[in-house]
Amino acid sequence: MLDDLKYIHDKDADDALGVAIGQWEQLNIDVTPSKPLQFTNVYNVVLAGMGGSALPGVFFTSWHDLKEPFEICRNYTVPAYVDQDSLVIVSSYSGNTEETLSALEDARSKSAQIVVVAAGGKLAEKAKEYDLPLVIIPAGKQPRMATFGFLKAFTSILEAAGIVGSGSVDELVLHTEWLKAEFSAFQADVAQKDNAAKVLANELVGKTAIVYSGPKMWPVANKLKICINENAKNTAWSNQYPEFNHNEFIGWSSHPIEKPFAVVEIRSNLEHERIQKRFAVTEKLLSGKRPHPLVIEPKGETLLAQLLWTVGYADIVSIYLSLLNGLNPTPVDLVEKLKEELNK
Repeated sequence: MLDDLKYIHDKDADDALGVAIGQWEQLNIDVTPSKPLQFTNVYNVVLAGMGGSALPGVFFTSWHDLKEPFEICRNYTVPAYVDQDSLVIVSSYSGNTEETLSALEDARSKSAQIVVVAAGGKLAEKAKEYDLPLVIIPAGKQPRMATFGFLKAFTSILEAAGIVGSGSVDELVLHTEWLKAEFSAFQADVAQKDNAAKVLANELVGKTAIVYSGPKMWPVANKLKICINENAKNTAWSNQYPEFNHNEFIGWSSHPIEKPFAVVEIRSNLEHERIQKRFAVTEKLLSGKRPHPLVIEPKGETLLAQLLWTVGYADIVSIYLSLLNGLNPTPVDLVEKLKEELNK
């Protein structure tokens, strides 16, 4: 089925596959803010956002040793500790996310230093009304498909604030041509026998994916879970080592192997050596008690390269899984219906 180009074209009417394969281009977008970024005494950072508009922030828990505390806030309010020494990045792709608009007002009430990231909508209007720095993300995509653009925007803000090192944005941009070449191996016209993304999608079809990683790859384990949810309209869960071995590990031990799950493990050679050993020992101890894990080995010599590569791979795999499910990967109709119901 995944080698039938007409079928792919018909089902993927919005060309999600093309967006995912070409997402390396987002690392070249202009993230110049509407006004110069000027910060004083930033002692903590909060990223306020939901879904795909917050997801890229998880990168900073892995990619960088941050110089100040960093928290992602997926709520209507920001944490109680936020004050004039806090940098709050308020992020919504649509600009109309109700939780994020509320968080903006809460951050203002606490006199935080605020930067807005959006593609438009009410949030961009509020940024202009309140004379806040605004970074515009190019519109026309689903938020989950704008990950690289958000990542560049967040990195530029954190670099300006001195939270990440100088040259971090340049480091991102350096990966564009390499990613272009890597993602081309997953294009629709590459036959399944030579296309690792198609192969993994076929392994996942009809099952609930359980995605595991170590701490360094946690951002992409979480991303794969979310992509399977939104693109393939499939249930999926994720967890990370070593925490997995202290609870969920036991949950696999009491039932027969015939479970409607596919276990996916993202195993990076850059994880702590004890994490790598945990993968191997866990596989041994759970042999016969769970499905044999499908292993993703991220490509790249550096942590950033592996994170970027695996994000793209996750997107593409989930889109192929959507096509195997007979669905258009782009729409999220149920989310739109939820918003309608909430607004009644």
